[in-house]
Amino acid sequence: MNDQTYLNFEYKIPNHSLSIIGKSPKLKKELRMVTEVSDTQSNVLIQGESGTGKELIARAIHSNSSREGKPFVVVNSGAIPENLLESELFGYEKGAFTGARELKPGKFELANEGTMFLDEIGDMAPFLQCKILRALQQQEIERLGSTETIHVNVRIVSATNKNLLKLIKQGMFRRDLFYRLNTIRINLPPLRERLEDIPILADYFLKYFSKREQKEIKKISTRVLGILQTYKWPGNVRELENVIERAVILCHDKTIDIEHLPPEIVSHENGELKSKCNFVQAVNEFKKLLIRRTLNDVDGNKAEAARQLGLNRSYFFKLLKDFKLQ
Repeated sequence: MNDQTYLNFEYKIPNHSLSIIGKSPKLKKELRMVTEVSDTQSNVLIQGESGTGKELIARAIHSNSSREGKPFVVVNSGAIPENLLESELFGYEKGAFTGARELKPGKFELANEGTMFLDEIGDMAPFLQCKILRALQQQEIERLGSTETIHVNVRIVSATNKNLLKLIKQGMFRRDLFYRLNTIRINLPPLRERLEDIPILADYFLKYFSKREQKEIKKISTRVLGILQTYKWPGNVRELENVIERAVILCHDKTIDIEHLPPEIVSHENGELKSKCNFVQAVNEFKKLLIRRTLNDVDGNKAEAARQLGLNRSYFFKLLKDFKLQ
């Protein structure tokens, strides 16, 4: 499943046929920004870890802008070898170099009047950063092997999983290019900061893959949901998608249970506290872990969990709400 499939769920973008999965405050804050900036001409920088859906957001920005219907061109700066990226971006004339047997327009030309998505911009070589900056400032490019100037009208949406300000201090990223790209910044939260979205996403993927595999799997066990909400998800939504797909493939019953999870998820140490937290934060982390474990042990029976923990039911339900464990 590609990023496009993460659409069609919880948060509706006005004037757009698509919506975004999730209800967490952090995600909704950034999605409101997407709504506000989409129908402008400003460049947008999307920051977020791998697997958080940066290309998904870029496509939503393009589709909700006046450039909808015009080209949306994707360039993954980290996936194309440095010696080929320049010709991919700017194109080349016939005979510009060995193997250039015919004229080839670059991505800037192909994206004219539309949007170019520059993914992993932090991996781009400094000499290419300079050429990108000139293209943005002058709105013109030259193909390799040519002196002819070509005017282009392209909106840039870029993305990175790196700290560009840190790269600037290290001399690895141009400050002036950063300011050109960073007119509007969208910060996508990692999945570990969107715990309330994990059951929603897991259920969505369960329905999708069950239908694809022609299975009638009805639910995910409470014990599994507890594990999913404790795991740190370094691969974010993409990793969760893969875990649920695997579980659906292996499940031959009506319920996804612990034996359908990958070993690294099951063996994850739930008792690990955050390394950088003060006393109050550490106590709250321990409370959350203890409540999750107890709920898992009693298959989600909240009254029984409160009894086993020796807590008043009203106080226990208040903790569930405070820790977003409902």
